[in-house]
Amino acid sequence: MTRESFAVPFAPVVAPVRVKLSDSIVRQIERLILEGRLKPGDALPPEREFSRQLDVSRPSLREAILKMEARGLVQALRGGGYAISDVTAPTLTDPLVHLLQDHPPAAFDILELRHGLEEIAAYFAAIRATKADRALLKRHTAALGARKKKERDPLEDAEADAAFHLAVADASHNVALIHVMRGIFNLLRSSIYRFRDRLYTQQGNHEILQGQHKAITDAIIAGDPSAARQAAHLHLNFVGASLRELDQDQAHAQPRHQREEKIQRSRTTKKQ
Repeated sequence: MTRESFAVPFAPVVAPVRVKLSDSIVRQIERLILEGRLKPGDALPPEREFSRQLDVSRPSLREAILKMEARGLVQALRGGGYAISDVTAPTLTDPLVHLLQDHPPAAFDILELRHGLEEIAAYFAAIRATKADRALLKRHTAALGARKKKERDPLEDAEADAAFHLAVADASHNVALIHVMRGIFNLLRSSIYRFRDRLYTQQGNHEILQGQHKAITDAIIAGDPSAARQAAHLHLNFVGASLRELDQDQAHAQPRHQREEKIQRSRTTKKQ
């Protein structure tokens, strides 16, 4: 084989550049964020204690923190110190949220989207949830069922409901999925409020919803991904079927209402 037969343009090999200590610190923090072990709002240890834990000099630690602050990974606290930033902050703009809210058919588009996201979230949460994740899900589930019937408020219940589903996503430890769920959080919360506001017109729906949330939590805690995904699927199917039933009832009631108005107008005209 002749030298001319090698058509690949090989490049000279360059010796690897020595990684700076501050960059190694940054990579460790990035990994912990991606793994979900460091969450938005978590405060970093004080500088002296932090440098001791990492076994690095304080100047190297300061350099790493400045790099992370520039990248938006951490933010300075008012009283001193640093905390993890919310790198998965909501991105779906309020105007789009309002646009979807004001278009009734979009309610079912939102449900279809939730089917895809929340079934996957529940599936992976059952596989990856930590002890802390499971404890948090238990607290959210208990909070959803703690309110007495006379104290129920669709808006407050929607806040707790959305927080539950976000906790399931967090427990999946899939940073892309978490980002998307947090990105649609405002949409999720507002749509849940509208769903609950309508579903509460039918007796027993609150208890059914609570049982469905508990089924999702139980499956995740049991480490059964198929059961968790199925529980999420049944929950969203129930919401969709109930909303369609309410729409049909409203459609049937509308002609009667219109006939009654027509009769009333007719009687008023005759009297005149």
